Amino acid sequence: MNRPDTFLRSAFVGLFALVALPLMAVVAAAEDVDGSEDHPALSRYPGSVIAWYDIENYMPYRVPVGPETGYRAIEDWVETEGRVTRIYYRTTGERTYQEIWKNYRDAIEAAGFEILAVGLDAKSTEPGGRSWTGTLYRENPWDGGTGEPVGEIVKGTSSSGGRGVVVAKKDRAEGPLYLVVSVYQYSAEQVSTLVDVIEEEAAETGLVTANAEAIGKDMTEFGRVVLDGLYFDHNKATLTSASEPSLVEIAKFLTSAGDTKFFVVGHTDLTGGFDYNSALSRDRAAAVADALVSGHGIDPARLSPHGVGPLVPVFTNASDAGRGQNRRVELVQASVPAGD
Repeated sequence: MNRPDTFLRSAFVGLFALVALPLMAVVAAAEDVDGSEDHPALSRYPGSVIAWYDIENYMPYRVPVGPETGYRAIEDWVETEGRVTRIYYRTTGERTYQEIWKNYRDAIEAAGFEILAVGLDAKSTEPGGRSWTGTLYRENPWDGGTGEPVGEIVKGTSSSGGRGVVVAKKDRAEGPLYLVVSVYQYSAEQVSTLVDVIEEEAAETGLVTANAEAIGKDMTEFGRVVLDGLYFDHNKATLTSASEPSLVEIAKFLTSAGDTKFFVVGHTDLTGGFDYNSALSRDRAAAVADALVSGHGIDPARLSPHGVGPLVPVFTNASDAGRGQNRRVELVQASVPAGD
């Protein structure tokens, strides 16, 4: 299990100093799940125990900043990606969800964060409401397959009560940091808190490139190949400089393929609307074709860019890994060489 960096610890130490109970915190820490700890950006409410914990070094995360505008639909999101730490706390005893929510809100504001969305005992479709919360975690699946953390936040028990949320952002030199904190009175004796910390940063790219020989083998066998090592700016059709090694290899293959023509086909995941994804996939395919023509001397008559959006997934869109595989550009044979 990865452990979070400590670069923010000095900036945020003691956020809950006014309510800290050192002895309780020591006892709670002994009961935390193995390998877990508070994120340096935000300490726990005193007496809380970490019941579930996960870190993803790089993943997309949709930060909600507006109300639901339709069935399971929030219109206003901030699309982020980076290191995501997810911590699920249980607090038992006489503390109420209102008290815990207020401490988080006050501490986050005091630390200089910008509040993007906030709600306490909100209507179902407002930030913090039950339906809104369900939509938040459907877009950002939380439970790693167990169902427990989100189940406790969304469903509750016969003695469950209200809920609240704080969504906030702080700009850093390394990139923005987002907090999504959901607090819920799960039962008369327990308050459940889910904390997501998103440290937005660019992924380390250039680690995978296409290979001309491998492209040729796959094309001969399958008539199509996924073009590895192509990188785009987030939500844009702009190729980054890290794509150049792969473009060189793709151009080598195309040069060796004579006059054979190819479709360049863009694909997306399900994140976002259909029309948006269709246009994005088409624009990315066109960007690849343009780069091969203008930068590597490929005859434009041999390349025909198209986009199919989310219509041809290769993995489920229900997981981050699956969505990552579905976002791709493929080269598809569009003519058969003479004599074949």
